[in-house]
Amino acid sequence: MAPTIEQVVAAIPEWLGRHVDVAEIPGGLTNRNYRLSVDGVPMFVRIPGQGTELLAVDRANELHNTRAAAEAGVGARVLHHLPEWDVMVLEWLPGRTMSNAAFAEPGMPARIAAALRRLHAGPRFRDDFDMFRLTEFYLRVVDEHAVPIPAGYRDRIPLLPRIEAALAVGPLPTVPCHNDLLAENYLDDGERLWIVDYEYSGNDDPTFELGNTCQELGFDRARTIELCTAYFGRATPALLARMHLQMIMSDMGWTLWAAIQARISTIDYDFWGWAEERWGRAAARLDGPELAGWLREVGSGA
Repeated sequence: MAPTIEQVVAAIPEWLGRHVDVAEIPGGLTNRNYRLSVDGVPMFVRIPGQGTELLAVDRANELHNTRAAAEAGVGARVLHHLPEWDVMVLEWLPGRTMSNAAFAEPGMPARIAAALRRLHAGPRFRDDFDMFRLTEFYLRVVDEHAVPIPAGYRDRIPLLPRIEAALAVGPLPTVPCHNDLLAENYLDDGERLWIVDYEYSGNDDPTFELGNTCQELGFDRARTIELCTAYFGRATPALLARMHLQMIMSDMGWTLWAAIQARISTIDYDFWGWAEERWGRAAARLDGPELAGWLREVGSGA
């Protein structure tokens, strides 16, 4: 059973006798989040949602990687950890929570690239991340729990080995990646972008990180090229092809995540609509005329 926020406050000896104000932060898609003020010092508390083992969230990996991201200077420091509940208390990062509209402002791809380079140059994460294997895991969960998924999804699964084989030609070295870069997982303090929520983090191909970012932020072709150039210093056909193929895999995996959430989550959110949106994007790319070119170009050299 997940604890109440009152139980969390009572479980931290350093807070005994101190004045603690609590405010719930709405909008979390998996967990319950709170802003606490302890004698006027703000902190962030994350209480894990139930059933997240079906989403392949490894809390020990998340804790390790959250600490590594803080060491890299791109994430919040862990102030307290309650292992009996997998609760983390993090330093409060001031700044605005980002949105797709905010990321449409000029110069944002360069700022994103700077944050990602900082994360990717930091300490290695504990585990590796592979969206192909995660998609297979989610499909097993779907089958075992009779979870509905969007129509046509299974018909496209035979294309995935072709994408994986293409990406295996001249692979890039893996780096510590976040892998789930919704706009809301970025915070802007006016000087730099911070990255939060490391549930799906792991060492990965950086083009998955870039492709996932472009996909989640709704970047068009020009903005995708801008981000690729800002990160790598160039936007070659091979790098862009890798990013486009990774965009497909991002949507393939998170489609199933959302379908599972639609079945198990107690959060009032349209997870089925989320699944259909991501599946619609993936299907359009899998059925589109550019797929063959991406599969060919990805092996042409970075």
